[in-house]
This record gives sequence, C-alpha cells and structure tokens, in this order.
Amino acid sequence: MIQNIQQLKPKTSAMVSTITAAFISVMFVACASTPPPTQQITAAEVSIDHAEKAQVADYSSPELVEARANLTAARAAIEKKEMETARHLAQRAQLNADLAEAKANAAKAKTVNDEMLKSTSVIKEEMQRNPGVK
Repeated sequence: MIQNIQQLKPKTSAMVSTITAAFISVMFVACASTPPPTQQITAAEVSIDHAEKAQVADYSSPELVEARANLTAARAAIEKKEMETARHLAQRAQLNADLAEAKANAAKAKTVNDEMLKSTSVIKEEMQRNPGVK
C-alpha cells in the first residue's frame, strides 16, 4: 500500500504543477492590459498635420484646437495606462482634425465660388454696356 501511495505522489505532483502553471498563465492573460492605441494616435497626428497644411487655422481653428487637446489628453491617458480612454480620445482628435480640414476646404471653395460669381457679374455688366462691340 505504501508503494501505491509513493507511485501516486509523482503523478499528483506533476498534475499540481500543470494546474498551477495553467492557472498562472490564465492570470497573466487576464491581467494583461490593453495595448496602447498607437494606430489611433498616429492617425490623429496625420489628420492634424493635414489640417494644419490645409491652413485650417485661417478658417476653423476651434476644431483644430480641440483636436490637439484631445491628442494631448490621449497621450496622458496612455501614461496612466488608461488605454480605452486613450483610444477614444485619439479617435476624437482625428475626427476633430478631419472636421477642421473639411470646414477649411468648404470655406476655400466658397471663397473661390464667390470670386467666380463676381467675375461673371462683371463680364455680364461689360457685355450690357458694350452690346455691339466687335
């Protein structure tokens, strides 16, 4: 009987070691934090850069200011290990920068359109003043 118990000891010890290792692995996976949102941060940086190059500051700076603030807050959240908050803030920064760029482009297009309408109006006036000029 003692021999049977001694034969079970190695098997039990191996089984406990396996269960312990599995438990530790599960704990590491459960405790692992969400990776930093580097892709979203990069996308926000690119959008802000595009907005700045589109001379957004001349047309819709509030959105660009908010985009920069969100990006700064996202970086701070990463340092605090708040990855979901950082991801959300980075996405918001990108959206604000895209909105700023879109507003700037719309303002530029309106300016060009207004100038074309003015030019057309001047041409019409000239044609009415000189109807028979050949």
